[in-house]
Amino acid sequence: MKTKAVRLYGKKDLRLEEFELPEIKDDEILARVVSDSICMSSYKGAVQGPDHKRIPDNVEENPVLVGHEFCGELVKIGEKWSDRFEAGQKFSIQPALNYKGSLDAPGYSFQYIGGDATYIIIPSQVMEMDCLLDYEGEAFFYGSLAEPMSCIIGAFNASYHTVPGSYEHKMGIADESTMAILAGAGPMGLGAIEYAVKVAGPRQLVVTDIDGNRLERARKVLPPEKARDYGVKLEYINPTEVEGPITDYLLSLVPDKYDDVFVFAPVDTLVEQADQILGKDGCLNFFAGPTDPDFSARMNFYDVHYSAKHVVGTSGGNSEDMREALSLMGRGQIDPAAMITHIGGLNSVVETTLRLPEIPGGKKLIYTHLDLELVALDRLVEKEGELFSRLAELVAENNGVWSVEAEKYLLENAPRME
Repeated sequence: MKTKAVRLYGKKDLRLEEFELPEIKDDEILARVVSDSICMSSYKGAVQGPDHKRIPDNVEENPVLVGHEFCGELVKIGEKWSDRFEAGQKFSIQPALNYKGSLDAPGYSFQYIGGDATYIIIPSQVMEMDCLLDYEGEAFFYGSLAEPMSCIIGAFNASYHTVPGSYEHKMGIADESTMAILAGAGPMGLGAIEYAVKVAGPRQLVVTDIDGNRLERARKVLPPEKARDYGVKLEYINPTEVEGPITDYLLSLVPDKYDDVFVFAPVDTLVEQADQILGKDGCLNFFAGPTDPDFSARMNFYDVHYSAKHVVGTSGGNSEDMREALSLMGRGQIDPAAMITHIGGLNSVVETTLRLPEIPGGKKLIYTHLDLELVALDRLVEKEGELFSRLAELVAENNGVWSVEAEKYLLENAPRME
């Protein structure tokens, strides 16, 4: 079977190509990808090429498929897995396989599995590590968002606090936590706000961001008055609009510094700011993944010693985190659709991935069987044609957010890849 896919050959060398997939082995599964959301991690992989820890050194001779936030349908099941999976079943994948200690992951390390493709071959290690997950939701894009949401859930689960006199860590954010999310109005920040308010339940949450447009969108998607319905006092702060040091202002909002502080951008001054507002037994969660291997920041180690401050960082979630994300979305308990700000087809992947830091907004959602230029949801109304005008109406009806109805209409009416 032929597939169309975006493959990485080296640093900044991405190519959209059509090629033949081999026949699947007894321990493999053939699948059709429907949606993939482009992650900043894919940009890092494309820029670093074989210098990236997950990308093989011989990628120039054996190119790998990119994209790791994908959802689709199983097409053909190898004999080994025929009792666990069936054709037509919707799936999502946890790419952090950790197979025999290896960093290999779909979207980085394999020739025949990645999200930016029409058809893929799922290798045995995905199933062996229980990373091929059943998805029963109506919309494919939620299956794509399960992976980034699992990263957020994993970060919340990795945070911890202690009990005086005990060496046993209490995992998760503090009870009745005062929490801050710095640089938190981007796509992953929106997911974190959603999860914090509707699931984790701090008593107070402060979100900062210097991008006024992102901050206003976050306020529109999850307004403070709605957060109050969940028992959370939510405040959005733009540091550029604050008189005096931002740390002083943030500290004025809580009685005794912050229990949990998440840093969502790899900026040294943000890390130092987080340290300065962190209270006793506070947990600084460095969520952002820097591209610079020498990235560092100053931290007060007097407080590490005497105030029991600590730092955690995670890179991705695990299968249980992803199952929780799928379950929460399936029950309607969380709706991370606001993370999506752009849609496009497979033909737009190369340019979008390589220019990702330059493109404003949140998640760029790719429908891999469609021939569609990347377009921002708030610009649909400016595009010509019935397709875009109807999509603009559907998005407007849903408070400017992508929806099940919009996806269904797009998949039924957009031009297909030839």
